[in-house]
Amino acid sequence: MRILLAEDDAELVARVAAALAAAGFAVDCVDDGVETEFRGQTEAYDASVLDLGLPGLDGVSVLHRWREAGLALPVLVLTARSRWHDKLAGFNAGADDYLTKPFQIEELVLRVQALIRRSTGHASPRLRCGALELDAHAGRFALDGDPLALTAREYRILAYLMHHAGRVVSRAELGEHVYDNGYDPDSNVLDVLVGRIRRKLGVALLHTVRGQGFRLSEAP
Repeated sequence: MRILLAEDDAELVARVAAALAAAGFAVDCVDDGVETEFRGQTEAYDASVLDLGLPGLDGVSVLHRWREAGLALPVLVLTARSRWHDKLAGFNAGADDYLTKPFQIEELVLRVQALIRRSTGHASPRLRCGALELDAHAGRFALDGDPLALTAREYRILAYLMHHAGRVVSRAELGEHVYDNGYDPDSNVLDVLVGRIRRKLGVALLHTVRGQGFRLSEAP
């Protein structure tokens, strides 16, 4: 899953980005409100962690513009302001969740995971497709109850497909959501990784739909 992290505190950005990456996310970092608003409108993200105190354009204004444009991106707001009316402003602008600084990085990761899970229609942190199970909180796959060894990139691909199990995901969509800072559509790396994942699964779960993309499902 690809995250837009908008925060101007460089030290906090480094810590949050590292924790999100360790949890299997691709992370794009931005420290300016104008650039944040533009990225959200033009790039494919699964969620955003948005600081309200951004320079150039504040987070509430960024959020207002996203929602007015019809962008349904799940947003976790960060702020140093703990007053109720500041929180209310964030929620009124369209925030889905809220964290007041200082906070535990682990809590932020869990909240982002929950936002994405709910946005894709999953209530439980354990997602299943046939014999395959993803523990979204632990960031682990199991096949028939046995741990499935995946590289970081393989995990991102399979996790995205698992969150969207049953529907065809195009190569372009998959690439946009699992790569940091863009994806080269002319590269065959994605196909190679999908092939590796399919061999590791060893069961007919990951299907190629000719001319359309990939689908994770029990049915061919």
